[in-house]
Amino acid sequence: MKLALSLLPWLLLATCTAANLNLDFTHEVHKRHWGGRAVAASDSKSASAARSVAVSSSASGTASAAAYTGTLTPSKPVNGDGDWSTAVSKAKAFVAQLTISEKVNLTTGVDNDGRCVGNTGTIPRLGFAGFCLEDSPVGVRQTDFASLFPSGMNIAMTWDASLMLQRGQAMGAEFRGKGVNVALGPMMNLARNAAAGRNWEGAGADPFLAGVHAAQNIIGIQSQGVIACAKHFALNEQEHYRGGGGAEAYSSNQDDRSFHEMQLWPFAESVRAGVGSVMCAYNRVNQTSACENRHLLNTVLKEELDFQTSACENRHLLNTVLKEELDFQGFMLSDWAAVTSLYASVMNGADMNQPGFVSYSDSNDPDPATANNSYWGAQLGQAVKNGSIAESRFDDMVVRIMSAYYQLGQDKNYPAVNFDHNTENTTYQGAVVNEHVNVQGNHSMLIREIGAASTVLLKNRNSALPLDFSKVKHLAIVGSDAGPNEDGPNSCASRGCDQGTLAIGWGSGTANFPYLIDPLAAIQTYVHDKNPETIIKSVLADFDYTTVNKTASQADTCIVFANADSGEGYITVAGNAGDRNNLTLWHGGDELILTTAAHCANTIVVLHIVGPVLVEAWYDHPNVTAILNAGIPGQETGNSILDVLTGAVNPSARLPFTMAKRRSDYASDILYSVANNSNAYIPQIDYSEKLNLDYKWFDAKNIAPRYEFGYGLSYTTFTYSGLSLKVAITSAAAVNAAKASTSNQPGGKSGLYSNALTATFTVKNAGAVAGNEVAQLYLGFPASAGEPPRVLRGFERKYIENGASASFSIGLRVKDISIWDVVKQSWTVPIGEFTVYVGSSSRQLKLTKTFTL
Repeated sequence: MKLALSLLPWLLLATCTAANLNLDFTHEVHKRHWGGRAVAASDSKSASAARSVAVSSSASGTASAAAYTGTLTPSKPVNGDGDWSTAVSKAKAFVAQLTISEKVNLTTGVDNDGRCVGNTGTIPRLGFAGFCLEDSPVGVRQTDFASLFPSGMNIAMTWDASLMLQRGQAMGAEFRGKGVNVALGPMMNLARNAAAGRNWEGAGADPFLAGVHAAQNIIGIQSQGVIACAKHFALNEQEHYRGGGGAEAYSSNQDDRSFHEMQLWPFAESVRAGVGSVMCAYNRVNQTSACENRHLLNTVLKEELDFQTSACENRHLLNTVLKEELDFQGFMLSDWAAVTSLYASVMNGADMNQPGFVSYSDSNDPDPATANNSYWGAQLGQAVKNGSIAESRFDDMVVRIMSAYYQLGQDKNYPAVNFDHNTENTTYQGAVVNEHVNVQGNHSMLIREIGAASTVLLKNRNSALPLDFSKVKHLAIVGSDAGPNEDGPNSCASRGCDQGTLAIGWGSGTANFPYLIDPLAAIQTYVHDKNPETIIKSVLADFDYTTVNKTASQADTCIVFANADSGEGYITVAGNAGDRNNLTLWHGGDELILTTAAHCANTIVVLHIVGPVLVEAWYDHPNVTAILNAGIPGQETGNSILDVLTGAVNPSARLPFTMAKRRSDYASDILYSVANNSNAYIPQIDYSEKLNLDYKWFDAKNIAPRYEFGYGLSYTTFTYSGLSLKVAITSAAAVNAAKASTSNQPGGKSGLYSNALTATFTVKNAGAVAGNEVAQLYLGFPASAGEPPRVLRGFERKYIENGASASFSIGLRVKDISIWDVVKQSWTVPIGEFTVYVGSSSRQLKLTKTFTL
């Protein structure tokens, strides 16, 4: 529907009581094919012929380059804030030498005309080889001789900022060693829905924990000179309808305050950490009531009609929030084929279009006359030439890209790409494309350490663990998850199957295993070496209950391995299209555990899971003596679980999400079908829980979980004492005034990150063995603030010898004690009484103290 701009304000005022404004205010609607990434050619080991279509030529394109007559205000230019000034100056000097065609080459991907999953064009006359962008958040994805690290969820389960940093450093070294310029991670979308397919790539359900995870990973990756990429911006938290395929990409609808305090938080921490790039998502954001949509009433009415835009064309997200409020200095790149326009995407803040083509059907088009159609490319160059897109905005796109390049020192002795994502073979079409560079170093040791440090002990009745194998006469190992995939760990494309032990999920967020040590092999090797008299029998057939019964009956100790898998929505495994269909264990895991426990008085359960599962059917069975959640810990999975089972490592991990008694106890769930949705063409996902996600919902609604957020046991016991607070500010009004006058820096106003208070307390190891304790600090806001009962605001993991004590000190910043004021559009410290809670989980709170502002 077309409306005269002069009539639109009156129409909006007249319809202010309407529940939704169902008008299409986009400049044009582009019917898209499936929005997720296609299965890469390397997955089938047969790469298609690479095409080279010059993006600056007069190639066929979908987007028209006719002069645009609308009023699109350009994106905010990069200004060199923080420590970026030198890099920005170098970038401007470089860009000043470029022609329009050369600038196009740096902003528009060239699809398969390169050796990485994402590539830009080159600038031969200046000796610039272009950019290589490569997955994933767990390692260099489509190559050999690289490590597969524990998942983002696993590193979050350690609650250890140092290990998060080390993991980032190790991954960064491997990406650099392969010649990758941009590592496409970390992923920091929150685990809003327990069944969401890509939860395992992120850090769980809490924004503070996710923020620490994101910042430490980014600092680690970029310490090696690799540009990290914070993704997916924003509200990209389920796979169904994520990027079209029958219906258009869903609209995630969230209020401004909740967005700032929840989903935006880890992205803000990423910008503060100096991230060089951010990836905008497929989905739309905030197709809400006209009368409640600040973007619609202000930006849209006064600037541009882009109401139903995707995240990559959302002016409020990319410009107002990211580039202005957060003062982001790097570049915004699109998720693969997420750009659906020329003018709206460019003018609203996107800086790089990957992989360059319009849709995946076009990328597979064998006809060179129509292949590599792009909304950008030649169309972008023509739009700059005819004045439709200001050259200053165009230049800023390239300056932002090159600023990240110089900021990370990639102009100095950076290695060239030495692999090809299309093949692991040495040659391709007669050329050497894979030099088989081994970048693993000694990272297997770190991977094993993280795997053990991220294993959560959920139950340990009568100290069933650790196991003393000298006392185990007959050991039964049960479940297919204990053993190998008989076809090999990389036999399924992008790990799109669940055969053998589960060590990583599926999709573009995964990588190849250089090897995979399964639990059965690790346990057999250990026991045969330490106690060869122990008899080990295994049953890897999950539904062979007759053999399970017989084997369990003969054993004095049984270890049952069970799992639950998920991944990206372009792959369906066992009927699960990315998101899980349910929260139960796969392969009949519940029945397998019950069958084993019915015949074995000491049944230990090990879970390899991508997120919360329901354990009500068996968790309290009298013969289930111990439960371990090992997550998906990567290539050393067998060794890492062995370390915990034997006591070589005392478990200290904590849950980064709540494990509920019932699926219906959670605040939100997956939108699986649009049949009953208010707008079937654009599925609507309303973030009606507002601030009460995960444990905050359970606390606010007084729902008892099975295992709460932050929960985890140890082989020892700890006591807490002596909480004291040193409050650095005395007046909320004073700190708010001072903060407002501070300069804008990457991450927001610098005053937000000054110290507000420090909490100190003592933890004593009162048990018989040494171990790490994860102390957690939760903050209760004044009642008038409208916050959840408690929010995580700090944590620290420390090793304490048995009988010894350790002093903990956790600092809170001004932002940590602030709330987002939607009227003032700023962070504000509320007036009133705050409560500081300290303990070992979100519900096991040992110490409390109040302070008043």
